[in-house]
Amino acid sequence: MATPKKETTIKKEPVKKVAKTEKVTASAVIPSEVEGSVKTTKIAASPSAPRNDKESSGLSVTMFSLLGKEAGNLDLPKSVFGAEINKALLSQALRVYMNNLKGHHSNTKTRGQVEGSTRKIYAQKGTGRARHGGIRAPIFVGGGIAHGPKYRKTILDLPKKMKKAALISALSQKHLDKGIFAISGLEKATGKTSELSKFLTGLGRKSVLIVSERSNDLAKRAAQNLKGINLIAAEDINTFEVIKSHSLIFTKGAVEALEKRIFKLGEEVAKAAKKEIK
Repeated sequence: MATPKKETTIKKEPVKKVAKTEKVTASAVIPSEVEGSVKTTKIAASPSAPRNDKESSGLSVTMFSLLGKEAGNLDLPKSVFGAEINKALLSQALRVYMNNLKGHHSNTKTRGQVEGSTRKIYAQKGTGRARHGGIRAPIFVGGGIAHGPKYRKTILDLPKKMKKAALISALSQKHLDKGIFAISGLEKATGKTSELSKFLTGLGRKSVLIVSERSNDLAKRAAQNLKGINLIAAEDINTFEVIKSHSLIFTKGAVEALEKRIFKLGEEVAKAAKKEIK
């Protein structure tokens, strides 16, 4: 006969109850009256905190006064001074500008163009001299010029779109080379040479191109006796002037005028392209 199996009883340990953690809300701690005042109060920003109403481009240059002392910073538009640099286009634009500055205006006359007799100057034989047929030959004084320079029209041109891209590349390269600065108070220039001379001494730069919003006669008069300094309006600046100068100094108005000019040029190119498509 089989013996009955003993039943093993497993003792269940009592489950410990874990107290639920209650989330502490602000309303539980702060009274309703105080809560309303907390929600409505705003923390005043400190004067040194950055403003969020206008996003900074991240490209800033040092601004100097007419005395050559630092007077803050000036933000530059990234679309003009922080674009990708096209070195092949810069080389092409520079070749075009230099070629158009040079010109080929010299013009000499050949033996068929100078005035003179057409008769044979002496007999072919019997004189013991070399045979010659005319006095207008290049070997005689007053004769024509052999292989001399001739006038030719060699004016090269760049499309507007390429001019715009080359100017942006030149300005961006100049910013990478840390050759761009800003000036304040140029409109207050008195026209004295010593004023700009102090500015150049404080800046420590030899070849400087100052770009203003518009033409400034007093500043030009002050700079005309100084070597290595030149003034130009924002509407007249080009790739050649940017590359030629060691440093560029912009006024705040000149940066804004240059940005408007470049984007206006882009709009004109876009309109012309639409017309060609139609």
